[in-house]
Amino acid sequence: MKLLLALLIAASASYPAHSEDIPSYRRVNGRTATSMRTCTRREYREEFIPGTPETPGYVRNWYEYVEVPCNGQQVETDTNDCKEGTLIGGLLGGGLAASGSRGKGRLWAVPAGVVGGAMIGCQIDGG
Repeated sequence: MKLLLALLIAASASYPAHSEDIPSYRRVNGRTATSMRTCTRREYREEFIPGTPETPGYVRNWYEYVEVPCNGQQVETDTNDCKEGTLIGGLLGGGLAASGSRGKGRLWAVPAGVVGGAMIGCQIDGG
């Protein structure tokens, strides 16, 4: 029973609890709408048009509307993925714990080694 509990804890350490970049959908007036909103910002643009000896050059200017996040900050997504490091670290940690323990000590040492190795492997891999 303890081994099953330790394996469940070790297996759940390698998967994220939730994902923030998946939009949620809801029904609004019979249509599906996402909960992610975008806002626009007005930006000033310029372009220099070169001239010739007969006609001088000039600057053309205009405003463009660009989409930005509504909270006014850049949305930074975490692209670090530590799945491989978690798997390799868990295997190495479990193997080291199994080789360094004897008898009934393996019942707690191997799961602890798997969890510890998975956490260290994730940190090394970039998580």
